[in-house]
Amino acid sequence: MIKKRSWLILLAIAICIKVFSFFPHAVEQYYSSGVYLYIARFLRVLFGWVPFSVGDIIYLLIGFFLLYKALSFLKKLFMKQVDKKYLLSFVKKIAFVSLELYVSFNLLWGLNYNRLGIAYQLHLDVKKYSTEELHDVLTIIVQRLNSLDTAAHLDRYGLERETSLFRGSIRAYKTLADSNAVFRYASPSVKPSLFGQLGDYLGFTGYYNPFTGEAQVNTTVPVFVQPFTTCHEIGHQLGYAKENEANFAGYLSAKGSDNKAFQYSVYFDLYQYAGRELYIRDSTLLVPLRESLNPSIRKDFRILREFYRQYQNPFEPFISKIYGNYLKANEQPQGLKSYNEVIAWLIAYEKKYGKKAV
Repeated sequence: MIKKRSWLILLAIAICIKVFSFFPHAVEQYYSSGVYLYIARFLRVLFGWVPFSVGDIIYLLIGFFLLYKALSFLKKLFMKQVDKKYLLSFVKKIAFVSLELYVSFNLLWGLNYNRLGIAYQLHLDVKKYSTEELHDVLTIIVQRLNSLDTAAHLDRYGLERETSLFRGSIRAYKTLADSNAVFRYASPSVKPSLFGQLGDYLGFTGYYNPFTGEAQVNTTVPVFVQPFTTCHEIGHQLGYAKENEANFAGYLSAKGSDNKAFQYSVYFDLYQYAGRELYIRDSTLLVPLRESLNPSIRKDFRILREFYRQYQNPFEPFISKIYGNYLKANEQPQGLKSYNEVIAWLIAYEKKYGKKAV
């Protein structure tokens, strides 16, 4: 009876969540700009004081538990102890746990995928952009990179200390929040990933844990990309679930930082997104821009390529495909290309505030 009641309660909550997700205005007002802010801060207060990633430990324990269960199942299968009753019970347990995960994921964070988002908050008119607009904004990015080059290379050495990296990111958001309160980052909690080396093989530089509210950063990657990654993950903590929006929140915070290495990091990343898109549209337009980059900047791109090359493996495409499908299932039909869509926000931002604001 209790089990049946639990099923009914979970199903009712899941249905309510799904129906609620069809109303972005309501999600934005009551969840993302309302109850979620308290949930997120509670999680950061609850786990933020722990010096290591609690979420990573939980994931590790779950991994061992699933391995144990899989081995137990194979043992029963080998000993012919698996019958229809056992299989039915096994499927029911998986379904119930899946339902629990769906409900908790969406209540703790996932509903943010259905919000109106950062363009709505900043009154940006985001549209499809022309190749000319893309070329213009990439030209600005190249100019910013070249102007930041020398100072950023000096400032980056301090970021090799994780405390400096994380404090700098928190300070960047504080500066941003002074001009726009929607970016207020209370009770901060940013931590290095315990699975950094594994992340190098799987191709991730950071991730957000929706169950503990922790932002994890892979600090084994080249230091010049870490500031933007950290600001991106904080963007997720603030409720910007979609990757393009977290990228834009990361851009707004990092570009306003008092640390040149932070500013360099965001334009370095934006160059990759915009450059990749311009190459697809018209590669001849990219060549002179790429050649106009300072030699030390081009060296950083070589360092990054060589870093990832040494971790290439046959499993990475499979993992990327799974993650891409996850993004598509969560209101991001472009999959992994969703990250690149930050350029549309950047162009809309430039149109509203001018080139000097970019």
